This record gives sequence, structure tokens and C-alpha cells, in this order.
Amino acid sequence: MDNNFQTSFIPKKPLATERAAPVRHVSVATLIATVIFFASLASLAGVYLYKSVLTKTIASQSADLARAKAAFEPSLITVLQNLDRRINSGEEILGKHIVVSPIFSALSELTLKSIRFTKFSYSITENPHKVSVIMSGTAASYKAIALQADALTQNKYILDPLFSNLSLDEKGNVSFDLNFSVDPSLVSYGESLNRMNNPQ
Repeated sequence: MDNNFQTSFIPKKPLATERAAPVRHVSVATLIATVIFFASLASLAGVYLYKSVLTKTIASQSADLARAKAAFEPSLITVLQNLDRRINSGEEILGKHIVVSPIFSALSELTLKSIRFTKFSYSITENPHKVSVIMSGTAASYKAIALQADALTQNKYILDPLFSNLSLDEKGNVSFDLNFSVDPSLVSYGESLNRMNNPQ
């Protein structure tokens, strides 16, 4: 008997042919759609987190506001609001208040020794706010009236001075009428206080 017989259970040829895995190509549209999908998921997560942070912040600030509001006394707040309204009303009244004494102060500084005023009247119009002054007087000469007109014109608070009805009396004096307007800041009570506190 031949002992050289070799038996092998391993086949010499492959039983089935192996197939290579097919290569899949990813289209650009699929890639873009995938990127957009994941970006949308990330955005959704970000919005959700942001909303939760905002909700917590609002709740915290509402609690702080409630604590701060509770710290104040409502009766004190009412008293302070009434006081504020009164102060504002007082400031409004003072802002509209007219004081005539600055006109006399200005005239006492500007009137020449050769001029004498005998009558004084004024009128106030509200809209537009304007003070008009009408005066009468006598002067030693026509030259004195010209000098007085020049002095009044140079003052920034006296507007458009006009001498009229000039007439010579038997003693050689010249009688006249004088009309002019006054800058509203001169007769404003608030401005008058400011000038008194700051003479410069």
C-alpha cells in the first residue's frame, strides 16, 4: 500500500470569486444637504440654550426689581412725586414772572443829567412775549435828546428807542415822548436773579 497519499481539506481553488466593494460617489447636493441639516441642528440647539439663558436672566432681574421696589415706601414715593410737581410748577411760574425794576435800574444808569422824565407806562404782550415802554420828559436842548438817544441805542436791553413829539417850551426846554421795547431777558425774574447772583 502506498503511504505517500496526502489528503488536504483545503481546496486548491477558491469556491466563490470575491467581488470588490463598489465605490459610492457622494453627490454635491447630498453633501450640501447634510451640512445644512447639521448646521440647522446646531442653530436650534444654540437658540434653545440662548432662550433658556434669557429666561433665567429675566426671572433674576424681575426678582431684583421686585426686591428694590419693596425696599421703597409707597407713601414716600407719593410724597416725593407731589413735591416734584410743585417744584416744576414753581419753576414754570417763576420763568414767566415779569419784574419791572430792572428797567428803572437801566434808565437810572443811562439817563443824562440834562434829561428829566415825567411820565412812565409799560405794556406787556404775552405772545410773542414783549414789553413796550412809553415815557415823556423834558430835555435842556435838542443836543441832549440826541445824546440820550445814542446812549439808549448802545444798551443791549433797550430795543428801537424812538423820540417823538418834540416841542420847545417858553423856558427853552424841549419836551418829548419816548417809546422803546425791552429785551424779555431784562424783565425775566429768573434772569434778574441770575444777574444779581453773578454781577459780571
